[in-house]
Amino acid sequence: MAIPLTKIIFPYNIHMQKTFPLKYHVPTPITGSQVPFLRLARREDRRQKCREVIALSQEDNCTVAELDIKEAKDNNEEITIPKEPERKLADIWRDIHGVDDWDGMLDPLDPLLRSELIRYGEMVQACYDAFDFEPFSKYCGCCKYAPSEFFECLGMTQHGYQVNSYIHATYNINLPNIFQRSLRPDAWSHTANWIGYIAVSNDEMSEHLGRRDITIAWRGTKTKLEWIADFMYFLRPITLKKIPCPDPRVKVESGFLNLYTNKDQSSQICKCSAREHVLEEVRRLISQYQNENLSITITGHSLGSALAILSAYDIAETGVDVMDDGQAVPICVFSFAGPRVGNTRFKERFAQLGVKVLRVVNIHDKIPEAPGLFLNEHIPPMLRKLGEASLWFYSHVGVELTLDHKSSPFLKETNDLACYHNLEGHLHLLDGYQGKGQRFVLTSGRDIALVNKQADFLKDHLLVPPNWQQHENKGLVRNNEGHWVQRERLNLGDYP
Repeated sequence: MAIPLTKIIFPYNIHMQKTFPLKYHVPTPITGSQVPFLRLARREDRRQKCREVIALSQEDNCTVAELDIKEAKDNNEEITIPKEPERKLADIWRDIHGVDDWDGMLDPLDPLLRSELIRYGEMVQACYDAFDFEPFSKYCGCCKYAPSEFFECLGMTQHGYQVNSYIHATYNINLPNIFQRSLRPDAWSHTANWIGYIAVSNDEMSEHLGRRDITIAWRGTKTKLEWIADFMYFLRPITLKKIPCPDPRVKVESGFLNLYTNKDQSSQICKCSAREHVLEEVRRLISQYQNENLSITITGHSLGSALAILSAYDIAETGVDVMDDGQAVPICVFSFAGPRVGNTRFKERFAQLGVKVLRVVNIHDKIPEAPGLFLNEHIPPMLRKLGEASLWFYSHVGVELTLDHKSSPFLKETNDLACYHNLEGHLHLLDGYQGKGQRFVLTSGRDIALVNKQADFLKDHLLVPPNWQQHENKGLVRNNEGHWVQRERLNLGDYP
């Protein structure tokens, strides 16, 4: 939050000079008069107090700089605030991408890492915002926008990416908590759902990032947490679905594996599986940009997190990430509120392939605890070997960044587990998280109203209505005859 010039100048008028005599005077551009000016500084013995002041600034609606000025006035002292050297994302992008497993970047949370986590989280949130959930719509279950106008329609052109293709998935059993289907007989599809997209950073964004970034964003589940019950099956060898792996003991949850690899020859949209489409498109993009610095960033929320981890493993294991010169493109997964995906062997093989995963979780969210609620990486070592022999022993991959929604003064007490799992809630927590034991302080100016976009999580006195995001007229438009009809969309067969 910038400090208005008048807040600095007007408090130090002629009357205040008598109370706070200072050595230095500067003419103001507003009055032209001579007014005292503070030289701000920070002393070592004030560091702890400043941490407390940062937290209080949230309540008083003041910036840290304003509070420094107030304290200097009270103590009649001169202080200096040294400027930290400006870091560029292009210079440290490999650290942000997890080359050292985010060592020293999580506590306290590195500001650039925070902004990148929020940015990729917003790219996942775009999947929810663009998804047609309306069962009376002919297009229920697909994306509301064409790839060429995706970010523009969502007001996200500042992200600097262009969508290259959409990802669709199909499943051979009924999954009402995951797959949305239209009630209309002329629906675009009765077996497929849009489940994500593949995008590439444009030239300007690539210069800012320090590399050309290929991003794969996977849609998860918006509110219904019952979906996890559909994926509480046993582990299966990953090789059963023709995903190569030198270790036959590497296993993943069978439901996730089916969703990633299933296809429907009778469907125009899903003649190839999500897996086949992702591998083909990533291979093409790497070939197209092989003379540039490249990265592959895969992100997802909830169920989408599981698919992000599976696709990251698959890209690395099949060697799609290897360029013509033999160099491998670095792969990173930013996971939000994701479940466990595979067993201990899967975790070990994942690490051997050099794929980096940072999992952002709310400690009160139950989805990251499943599957493997009782048999997981946290059981005592003596019992672990027995557990690993079963078909129900799961283990998380990567590094975990644990958040706590109870640390935010903006969120209310609720028993709604869907709020704990909500993606916008996670992004809000990232914005205010400073480190373990530190007070919650919003840093980026991100609008807190976004928390209630698809939830009822903000305290009532903030006066933000719950679930405020609504599709205008539920997609109906008025035609030339005055009738309300559904707008026709681009033929989905034309989507790349």
